[in-house]
Amino acid sequence: MSSEEKKTKQLNFRDVSTCEATIQMLQKAATDGVETAFSRAADMKPCPIGADSACCKHCFMGPCRLVSKDPYSKVGVCGATIDTIQARNFARVVASGGSAHTDHGMGILDVFREVVKGNIQEFQIKDEQKLRDVASSIGIAVAGRSTKEIAVDLYNELEKTYTQVEGEIPFVKRVPPKTLELWRKHGVVPRGAMREIMEIMHRTHMGVDQDYENIVKQCSRTALADGWGGSMVATELSDILFGTPKPLVAGVNMGYLKEDHVNIIIHGHEPLLFEAMIASANDPANLEKAKAAGAKGIQLLGMCCSGAEVLGRHGVPHAGNFLSTEAVIATGAVDAMAVDVQCIMQALSSMSECYGTKFFTTNPRAKIEGAAHIEFNHHTPRESTEKIIAMALDRFKNRPAKIVIPQRRDLGVHGFSHEYVNYMLGGTFRGSYTPLNENIINGRIRGVAGVVGCNNPRVKQDYAHVELVKELIKNNVLVVQTGCSQIALAKAGLMKPDAAVLAGEGLQEVCETVGMPPVLSLGSCVDNSRILIACAEMVRVGGLGNSIADLPVAGAAPEYYSEKAICIGQYFVASGVYTVFGVTFPSVEGTKFHQLLFEGLEELGFGKWGFAKDPIEIAHMMIRHIDKKREALGIMGERERKLFSMEDRRA
Repeated sequence: MSSEEKKTKQLNFRDVSTCEATIQMLQKAATDGVETAFSRAADMKPCPIGADSACCKHCFMGPCRLVSKDPYSKVGVCGATIDTIQARNFARVVASGGSAHTDHGMGILDVFREVVKGNIQEFQIKDEQKLRDVASSIGIAVAGRSTKEIAVDLYNELEKTYTQVEGEIPFVKRVPPKTLELWRKHGVVPRGAMREIMEIMHRTHMGVDQDYENIVKQCSRTALADGWGGSMVATELSDILFGTPKPLVAGVNMGYLKEDHVNIIIHGHEPLLFEAMIASANDPANLEKAKAAGAKGIQLLGMCCSGAEVLGRHGVPHAGNFLSTEAVIATGAVDAMAVDVQCIMQALSSMSECYGTKFFTTNPRAKIEGAAHIEFNHHTPRESTEKIIAMALDRFKNRPAKIVIPQRRDLGVHGFSHEYVNYMLGGTFRGSYTPLNENIINGRIRGVAGVVGCNNPRVKQDYAHVELVKELIKNNVLVVQTGCSQIALAKAGLMKPDAAVLAGEGLQEVCETVGMPPVLSLGSCVDNSRILIACAEMVRVGGLGNSIADLPVAGAAPEYYSEKAICIGQYFVASGVYTVFGVTFPSVEGTKFHQLLFEGLEELGFGKWGFAKDPIEIAHMMIRHIDKKREALGIMGERERKLFSMEDRRA
């Protein structure tokens, strides 16, 4: 037995995950002598100086390491202070995270253009009403015009999100006027994503911007180009092309693998590959091939965010979130895993080789050494999806003798788009957020929290997500979720209407009246833009202030790991939302840079950052902030609490 195997066997997997299926498969992998992210994390301690962002390696006079215990006792070779170094590092994280989501949106925009031109036949506009609504929201005329005319104008307008060098990106038309006024005052309204990302990278080059406040201003501008730009484009156009989600009951966990089926997992973030795979997997010709190979059918499952999109859009089962991607391969039941971009561990290639799983990269932006590459072409998607299915069929016929599938299946309600929430609260003819605002004002609902983000092997998988949300709903805070967090909550049974029994009396009564769970699943991590739209709508409806910063809302990413998460956090902070992160935070407490993020931005009228590791502490930090906003709005005291009956709505 190698030393690595010994370390793996010594790890108590119940200390690193709350997911029973993942624990079972981690134990199997350890028995098989296969390492995972958990064992690698245990063997590799993070650098404390790097974790505090007190290290600068942006030129080759360094790297320069400043000691966080006495951060002002030393400067870099060029004279850069701890504040400049932290701001530069933070800015580059925002640039990288923002580029991931804006590039994702650009990919969807490219396909939308080709669909509108008629050059792509496999995809089409499925939600014409959403097309008209999105176009109208940014000032495009829709009355008396054809779908194609509107779509051409929408493409031309949304292209500015990326390429525009002056002016304001199109979706700022959705921003509440008072919030937009603040952005203009401080010069943070995004022009175009390409310009903002280019400028932030230039500013952080050695010898350019060396004022931490000025760098943070560009951080906000770049992050907003993601949240109100690239991510929003990705969400809105995906709805237009593939259908706007509506609530449906769907399954989560590894128990949805089927031993008598060909199992194919699609993992990544762009929905294009997955949408094409759904068509191929349901093709009668491929189903006949599966039967000829001895299988009863083809089972598609998702992982991470592309899986979250089809979970809410089509009810395709979801095998697990980020830290379960290696564990699911250890079942031996996965015949093929195809990946596109983002959150894909390089270790999946060698892990797949260990268990005979066919592993494919499909996107030219994301190849992995040792992995087979089947290029996905938007114009001819079936060429690649048919190859993936053929290889999965071949593997099914040559599966290893031992298959272990955890028998855990969890059901939840997924697919709460902004449009459906609007309908759910007000009905077909009177769709409105008014009942939500009214029940916040009368105190039944204390406020709204967005709990989003990833898993991180430095903390116990899913634990912080689940405990944080339980504490929030117990205190009458309605929770909305995206990304890996919602998969954690689905596994914990919190996305079912009967989970309302865990909520406080007021939230419970609202949930029972409407027939909804206390935790609403909104989609993938780019779909955080749905939360921004919801916040803007709460302001527009009235009664809760004039800007997003006035709302009794807060956000959290308790188990984040990626640069995307920091960018998301910064665009929520810049939009006016108090945002708390767990695990670690890239700043040195007590520095001027840290003070700006955690206090100074709020003093300027924006939101602010928060940090804590314990989920209960995070929950009460968010609740205190919500109460502070309620007090400022004058709605903290006892008020008449009335739910809208059908008679009230008709009246």
